[in-house]
Amino acid sequence: MTKPRPRPIYIISGGKGITGNFLVQTVLAQFPKNRIPVKLISDVITVVAVNNAVAKAVADGGIIVHTMIDKKLRENLNRICQEKNIMTIDMAGDLINYLTQELEEEPLNQPGLYRRLNLEYFDRLESIDFAISNDDGLNIHNLRGADIVLAGVSRTGKTPLSVYLAMHGWKVSNVPLVLGMNPPEELFKVDEKRVFGLTISMKQLMAHRRKRIQDYEHVSESDYVNPRAVRLELDFANAIFRRGGFSVISVTHKPIESVANEILELIFNRFEKKYSKRK
Repeated sequence: MTKPRPRPIYIISGGKGITGNFLVQTVLAQFPKNRIPVKLISDVITVVAVNNAVAKAVADGGIIVHTMIDKKLRENLNRICQEKNIMTIDMAGDLINYLTQELEEEPLNQPGLYRRLNLEYFDRLESIDFAISNDDGLNIHNLRGADIVLAGVSRTGKTPLSVYLAMHGWKVSNVPLVLGMNPPEELFKVDEKRVFGLTISMKQLMAHRRKRIQDYEHVSESDYVNPRAVRLELDFANAIFRRGGFSVISVTHKPIESVANEILELIFNRFEKKYSKRK
């Protein structure tokens, strides 16, 4: 007998929903075979938004987990869910009610307050999530949302550089350039001052690729370490950099920190007003 489709979990938050999503995902990790869809609805700060969020869960046959801080909206949400017979898990309400009585003090009722007080930490988390979600050409449509876009052939260090920059709060996308395949047009629609082409000496690139073949048996040698093919790849990438007017950064014999600093120096110079507080 086929099991019924698991009901989706709707996380509703008056803020960005990071806390609620983290708690839900932490619990779901205890059930590694689960296939429960999780849908986040953030910035729910009006009664209309509450009604719309509940309507989506009703239409989808889902349950609601929420971290609503605003008392009136929280009570409104709980009431609507009870009326519509929707299973609801209030992750903040009971604790808020307890603390209100225990401390004999009314809460501030400000969604996202903890995040604002710890903005740097949460910016870093969001940047890391962005880098992972936009690694190796994923979600190309998000390129315009990146602070920095990296492009280059395989084994020029795009992914580790993306993660390193993300750990310092920068939203980074990286785009692989493959000989014989046209780069995505979205790459040329981004502000060229944000795009950095990574280049490397042929000798070091060959060394990186040979090591990869040794580490991963399933990687075929073919043109991957063929000197003539590799030279064509590098020339192809350089042609794309010229076409887009992108800044070219050599990563040859440079640690990630040095390459990152080189890129950030250019970013600060080009967007001084926007990023002056990050220096």
